[in-house]
Amino acid sequence: MDTTQTGAKSDITPEQARAARGLLNWSRDQLSAASGVPERTTARFESGETTPRRATIAAIRQALEAAGVEFIAENGGGPGVRLRKPGGRAKRCRRLGWRGIQ
Repeated sequence: MDTTQTGAKSDITPEQARAARGLLNWSRDQLSAASGVPERTTARFESGETTPRRATIAAIRQALEAAGVEFIAENGGGPGVRLRKPGGRAKRCRRLGWRGIQ
């Protein structure tokens, strides 16, 4: 999980958001339901058309992390995403109504 110098989570990029949805096999509608962010706002963010408020990006990030995605810091190789190691992921996904690959 990437952090700012103060220790708070930093924003995710549009590319990371798209990749995270892809790893979960989520549609924008599913992300909207999990995050409370309108589908159109997500689409505009992912396309780079607009930069949403920090609270909006945080809601998207939190929903994706709750579903099992980890965001990887820039650290010289570029920002990325991956699925968290199995452990409590399936339980969290069921709570969110996601029944993808477990």
